[in-house]
Amino acid sequence: MLSNGAAPNRLRGCELCYRGAAGGSGLLIMAFHRHTGGPGSYTVGTMSERFDCHYCRDALHGKKYVQKEGRHCCVKCFEKFCANTCTECKKPIGADSKELHFKNRYWHDNCFRCFKCYTSLVNEPFMLRENNKVWCSDCTAKEDAPRCKGCFKPIIAGDQNVEYKKMVWHKDCFTCSQCKQVIGSGSFFPKGDDFYCVSCHEHKFAKTCAKCKNPITSGGLTYQEQPWHSECFICSNCKKQLGGKRFTAVEDEFYCVECYKECVAKKCAGCKNPITGFGRGTSVVNYEDESWHDYCFKCTKCARGLANKRFVCHNGKIYCAECPKRL
Repeated sequence: MLSNGAAPNRLRGCELCYRGAAGGSGLLIMAFHRHTGGPGSYTVGTMSERFDCHYCRDALHGKKYVQKEGRHCCVKCFEKFCANTCTECKKPIGADSKELHFKNRYWHDNCFRCFKCYTSLVNEPFMLRENNKVWCSDCTAKEDAPRCKGCFKPIIAGDQNVEYKKMVWHKDCFTCSQCKQVIGSGSFFPKGDDFYCVSCHEHKFAKTCAKCKNPITSGGLTYQEQPWHSECFICSNCKKQLGGKRFTAVEDEFYCVECYKECVAKKCAGCKNPITGFGRGTSVVNYEDESWHDYCFKCTKCARGLANKRFVCHNGKIYCAECPKRL
């Protein structure tokens, strides 16, 4: 991965040329270095005619000199007044040094190294980053790669990783906060900044079912402030689950409507149907060993409702206070 999505650059050092010449007029160069390709091109050679240094006025005859922008100067003055400054070491790049340049920046060839790993980048891909530092492709990729939330090291291409809410871990760094075992790509439960495997979450946080006493890891329901597995909260007779359905509790046992009517509910002495708490007939009248729906508890003769009223029992039958006098 390269910063800003840019492609790496590749830079080559300036060529060193050694040429011989015979005869000619004006300037006879016995040997020279020609630095070209940059904004500050110049030629290095040995002077055969009588020229003076442009800066210090010393004679250059028979000495090494530098010609730049039409001016002749000695090597010492070149380094003092004309030489480019190395971006890395901040020293002048002398006439005899190999020079590299990129975007108006200059380096000695031995200074052109990766800022992180110090590998020479001459003829190698590189990136120019902040503070004019050059980086190799490998170090650039590591620097720009996302950092593991666990070990804080870069996650480079090809590494197995786990992502959660814009955070990323190496697969082996994503571990349970309790048992420290690797969760990897397995199931887990987040709690604040911590993560728990299924087993540790069950023991540490999960509610315990009121019936089977095992942890409730998902779903479940609550009855009278007690948690239950859905599969544990069932009818005591037919074993059907009661979650979301009507039911009746009798002495710590639960019954669906049908089973309660069939197996548990008292039968009305009047209509012979079950007396339940569902729908009409929720009030019950009890007398001696028998029970009635409130609407079934009425005078045998005049059919007047007798719930919450005075009545008379005669020969096992219920009458209002007036009807027995007419018998």
